Amino acid sequence: MRLLLKQLEFAFPKTDALTSILSLRERRTTKSPGEGNSFAQTRDVDLESKARDLLHQLGAVKLARQVRVEWNPRLKTAAGRADFGEKVISLNPRLSDHGVRAGLAVDEIDRTLRHELAHLLAQWRVGRRRIAPHGTEWREACRDLDIADEARCHNLPFTSKSFAARFVYVCSNCNEEFPRVRRIRRTVACLACCRKHNRGEFDPRFRLKLIR
Repeated sequence: MRLLLKQLEFAFPKTDALTSILSLRERRTTKSPGEGNSFAQTRDVDLESKARDLLHQLGAVKLARQVRVEWNPRLKTAAGRADFGEKVISLNPRLSDHGVRAGLAVDEIDRTLRHELAHLLAQWRVGRRRIAPHGTEWREACRDLDIADEARCHNLPFTSKSFAARFVYVCSNCNEEFPRVRRIRRTVACLACCRKHNRGEFDPRFRLKLIR
């Protein structure tokens, strides 16, 4: 059974039946260590009303009726996010820690709201046609929302959590080490060695071993 191998390692259940491909360095799970199910989006009716007023002023009446604004604790490094399909603007709660830019009377919450609203407005104006996320249409919407000088990305100091690797696996053939935050529960093999010596197929000779 041949698979397109786009990750670093193979992953197999203990029965050795090939079932999936994992990346030991890049794989993201649905939960990070220490995170529970306490994440909850909180709707902000005041910001929602403001967004609707802005859209009404620009003639986007239908979009104004549909738009929803919420605070989303799941956002870590992004200041905000716009979902045109759901007509939802999500804001990072940590924006409240950066109320006014130094030397400028510009509220970061308002700025981010308009930034994300520009995404919705730009897509609404063109209909089903696909556009670049920060292309000409978005720029035009930013000008209409009074943030003509808006940058594509924010420069706020939002740091993401990092977790030290507690487990280290090694390939006995090439001695490459693979650090992991969590213990690997499946049989895995070094993809580089499998590609080099077995045409990309799983080879038990290159199984990774836990060294610490």
